[in-house]
Amino acid sequence: MACRIGELVLGCREPEVLARFWCEVLDFVVLGREDDGSMEIGPREGFGGPQPTLFLSRRDEPEQGKSRLHIDVNPTDRDQDAELERLLALGARRAEIGQTGDEQWHVLADPEGNEFCLLKGRIDPV
Repeated sequence: MACRIGELVLGCREPEVLARFWCEVLDFVVLGREDDGSMEIGPREGFGGPQPTLFLSRRDEPEQGKSRLHIDVNPTDRDQDAELERLLALGARRAEIGQTGDEQWHVLADPEGNEFCLLKGRIDPV
C-alpha cells in the first residue's frame, strides 16, 4: 500500500488571514482551531477526503530561506484569465521569479508572500 498526502502544513504569522484567503481560493472551510491560533482548513467533507487539508501553523517569525514547496491551483468553473482576476481581487499578487512571459501559468503570492501558481487547464472540481 502507498501513502497519500493527508494535509499540507504552512507556517505563517497570521493564520486567520491566510485561512480566509485560501478558503476563498479553494472553496474550503475552517475545520479546526488550535489554542495557539493555528488553523486547519479543508474540503467540507473534512480530513481524509479526496483532497488534502491545509494546516496553517502559527509562527512568530517566518522560517528562514525560501520555501521549497508551493501549491499549484487550476480553475474549475472559469477560464484562467477570469480566475486570475478573482485571485488578485482576493488579495493574491503577482510574483516575479524570472518568468519569460511565455509560460502557460501565472506565478502569484498569497497575503504572506507564499508563492503559488495558477495553471491554465481547467479540472473537475470533484
